Amino acid sequence: MLEYKTIQQKRKFYDSGDWKRIREKIKKRDNYECQECKRHGRVSIDMNEYSESAKRKKIKLVVHHIKELEHYPELALNEDNLETVCVNCHNKEHGRSFERKRNKWEHDERW
Repeated sequence: MLEYKTIQQKRKFYDSGDWKRIREKIKKRDNYECQECKRHGRVSIDMNEYSESAKRKKIKLVVHHIKELEHYPELALNEDNLETVCVNCHNKEHGRSFERKRNKWEHDERW
């Protein structure tokens, strides 16, 4: 059975053609909408914006393993274990929090 314990193993999986194909299939199935936002009555969709600094499309939506890849490698490509979520919901799910930098000019007088 395949293992996805190390960063290299996970990177190889996420770079694979199988993953890229199923990821697109799941986004299409979920109508390119965050399923977690949808459960809470919000709408979060892929905007198809381009990041000039990163020189690539801004990532708004990801395909999330409901049961984590590391612990359930047999479900890695199982469609029932995958759902489309926005980056914010994905980060919350994994306990990652990134506070936005405060704009020091936010409350200044506007000209």
